[in-house]
Amino acid sequence: MEPSANQKSRSRAADTPKSLRTRARILDAVMRLLAEVGYSETTNARIAAETSLTRGALLYHFPTREALLDAVIAHLQTARTQLLQAAVDAAPHGADRTDHAIDSYWRLLHEKPFLAFAELEAAARAEPQLKVRLKTAQEAFDRAEIGDHLFDLVQGGEGPRFQASRDLARFMLEGLARARLTYDADARTQRLLAVVKRAARMLNRKGSVQDLWPEA
Repeated sequence: MEPSANQKSRSRAADTPKSLRTRARILDAVMRLLAEVGYSETTNARIAAETSLTRGALLYHFPTREALLDAVIAHLQTARTQLLQAAVDAAPHGADRTDHAIDSYWRLLHEKPFLAFAELEAAARAEPQLKVRLKTAQEAFDRAEIGDHLFDLVQGGEGPRFQASRDLARFMLEGLARARLTYDADARTQRLLAVVKRAARMLNRKGSVQDLWPEA
C-alpha cells in the first residue's frame, strides 16, 4: 500500500532540524521521567507538560505509545553506550583496572539512562509487549556493548572464567543498585562492592579465595 500524502508530508517534516530537536527533547524528557517518577507516571500529559508541548504536538511526532517506546529504547541504548565508552576512555593505563571498572559501572547504574532502562525492565514484567520490545536492546547490550566495554575496562582474558568474572561483577552491581537496604546502607554497600572487586580479581587470577574476606 502506498503511503498517503499526509504520511509523506509528516515523514518529510520529521527530518527537519527543528523536528529532530523536538524529538530529542521529548526523548530526553521521557528518560528523566522514567528515572525520576517511574513508568506508570510517564503519561502523555506529563511528557507534554515536561516539554512545554501540546498533546497534539507530542502525538504528531509519536502517534502511538508503541512508536514512542521504540524511540525511547533506542535513545537509552545510545546514551548507555556513550556513557560506557566514556568510562573506557577514562580508565587508567598500565595497571589493574578491575576496581576502576566496578566503580565506573556502579556509578553509571545511577545515571538517568541506566535508571530509565531499569524502570522499563521492571515494567515489562507486567507488560508482555514491552518485554518483547526490550528484548533486542537487552541482547545487544549484553553481547556487544556491556561485554566489549567491560572487557576493555578490566583488560580481562578470554574464556568462561573471565566471562564469569565480568558477569559476576555486572549482575551483582545491577542487583545491588535495585535493592533497598533499610539500615546501614552506605556501610553495607561499600562492603559488598569490596567483595565484588575481590571476587572479580580472584576469577581474573589476580587473587586467591582467601582474599575474598581477608579480615576472617
